[in-house]
Amino acid sequence: MIPTNKPIVPVLLSGGTGSRLWPLSREAYPKQLLSLLGEKTLLQQTALRTSDNAMFTSPMVVANAEHRFAIGEQLREAGIDDARIILEPIGRNTAPAVAVAALVAMERDPDAIILATPVDHWIGNRAAFLEAVEAGWQAAQDGKLVLFGVRPTHPATGFGYIRTGKELSKDSAVHAVAGFVEKPDAVTAEQYLTSGDYVWNSGIFLLPARQFIKELQGHAPEVLAAARDAIADATTDLDFLRLDEAAFGCSPSISIDYAVMEHTEQGAVVVADFEWNDIGSWSALWSVAAKNPAENVEIGDVISEDSKGCYLRGEGPLVAALGVENLVITATPDVVLVTTRGRDQDVGKLVRRLKANGHQSATQTPNVHRPWGYYQSIHAGERFQVKRITVNPGAKLSLQKHYHRAEHWVVVNGTAIVTRDDEEILLRENESIFVPLGCMHRLENPGRVPLNLIEVQSGAYLGEDDIVRVQDIYARV
Repeated sequence: MIPTNKPIVPVLLSGGTGSRLWPLSREAYPKQLLSLLGEKTLLQQTALRTSDNAMFTSPMVVANAEHRFAIGEQLREAGIDDARIILEPIGRNTAPAVAVAALVAMERDPDAIILATPVDHWIGNRAAFLEAVEAGWQAAQDGKLVLFGVRPTHPATGFGYIRTGKELSKDSAVHAVAGFVEKPDAVTAEQYLTSGDYVWNSGIFLLPARQFIKELQGHAPEVLAAARDAIADATTDLDFLRLDEAAFGCSPSISIDYAVMEHTEQGAVVVADFEWNDIGSWSALWSVAAKNPAENVEIGDVISEDSKGCYLRGEGPLVAALGVENLVITATPDVVLVTTRGRDQDVGKLVRRLKANGHQSATQTPNVHRPWGYYQSIHAGERFQVKRITVNPGAKLSLQKHYHRAEHWVVVNGTAIVTRDDEEILLRENESIFVPLGCMHRLENPGRVPLNLIEVQSGAYLGEDDIVRVQDIYARV
């Protein structure tokens, strides 16, 4: 039993982009922020896995700076308002992220133990997960760097494997690590499954912070140096700790496995029984989602006939499938993806080609998220653009002006307070207002429901960089 006076620090790693789940997951709004399995997002599910449990402290989140407001808002929606959010200025894989988390945790407790877990994974049995953490705690207390290996249920070729060694204590689920194996081919994966000596590498770690830092010093000192410098020169941005970009950028981009775990003599693995999937592809999502009698996953605006084993998702136009098998068809308002489940590992290649061609859909969603809500471009033409704007309850845009465009706002539902130079005007449903070019203005939602309005922009230049902010509650001035 883990003593309540030495709780574990959950570290939620939220730096991934999930390009293989494009077009649903994109750099600007990746898979961990989406509700892919159930009503809650993957981030919220991960955070709630360790909440309201005396084994754990409040969570620490290491995240891409671009997603900071969405992460903060989603955690608050889940009832978690005491998370410490650390912002990575650039992505550098898991070793630098966990190094920073370990150093920050040691500022409060030099003997801290951290549970580093990606937020874009699915775990089907919370109780079994907590039992596995408890099983690994004593090994972590003894200085072991503990991984969680999941018993394979099929010869998966998309996961890394851990070869288990001897038990570290009698009747224990904790074993020595005998070796690591990259994603195998189908024949090798079948051999691993048959042998019983291999488990899937979940990418979840239970680490004594002091020992982990010691191992980093010995095996990846450049990662540790960059983490120390990035923290030393970090700045506070509202509720966020923003790591120094120049210092953090000096770190190599490397995973914990390559930086430490494949070199350390202190590795241990808990052979766990919880259901797990890294949700790294459409076929992985199909495997854990609820299916109909035809083995189809059908979500959103979908109709199928005489089709089998498909993942069908309609979040824009209707998806209609007739007489097909083992396909992935996902429609968003701006993209339709069609592939076979056997080729879905290559979706990232499409994303790379689109990025190389400068196609906006490679990175940006139709809904452009902001700390106050989001907007969506509905139509654009010469010298005009029409947007739908949604402002969250209690949120407000910055006090700003434009040099090149005027705006006309029509409230569709909700209530708006509009600042226009020296005026403050209350707008209700079906009311509108004109904001002339150069006028100082601000939009605010004072109500308890989202504010939706239509914005018509007109002028010589309509780019998002034609915004001069004067005041902003989100520190973007």
